[in-house]
Amino acid sequence: MFTGIVTDQGTIRALEQAGDLRARIACGYDMSGVALGASIACDGVCLTVIETGPDWFDVQISAETVSKSNLGDWEIGREVNLERALKVGDELGGHIVSGHVDGIARITAVEDEGDSTRVTLTAPEDLARFIAPKGSVALNGTSLTVNEVDGCSFGINFIPHTKQVTTWGRAKLGDAVNLEIDTMARYVARLREFA
Repeated sequence: MFTGIVTDQGTIRALEQAGDLRARIACGYDMSGVALGASIACDGVCLTVIETGPDWFDVQISAETVSKSNLGDWEIGREVNLERALKVGDELGGHIVSGHVDGIARITAVEDEGDSTRVTLTAPEDLARFIAPKGSVALNGTSLTVNEVDGCSFGINFIPHTKQVTTWGRAKLGDAVNLEIDTMARYVARLREFA
């Protein structure tokens, strides 16, 4: 369980395709306090730590995860948003995020508005119905508020702080973005099917 509040930006240090995809991610976390088997959200995808070093950790990524996310586009040197798993008693500053990415959204417009940046994205049609104005989404692991929705298109504003402490300061047109819809929206829609 996560909050969508990014706590570090990691860098892909190594990739190896051997059965599953294995990635080594350099980070600023004190890895002496991270147990093998711990969960870390990497660009919003909940991944299991399988090996650690002083300033890095390795994860193994299944073909299913690659097919539902942008992790197949990872390359050495790419920066990714990181968040350690929520602990009981931690502040819930974003919204409840599972790290189970639902699909990929694409950036269709990037426009500066004052000091902020407005980003417009297009969601897959089967997920767009779960996105509502002033609702929450997790994009590349970042908890964000939706400004407006128009069909499959939706807009987000990024303030300078968010652009500085996440990878969103480098977002560009055409980027594939990991999209996790709000858990409550998913269950409300499912319950309506039986009403």
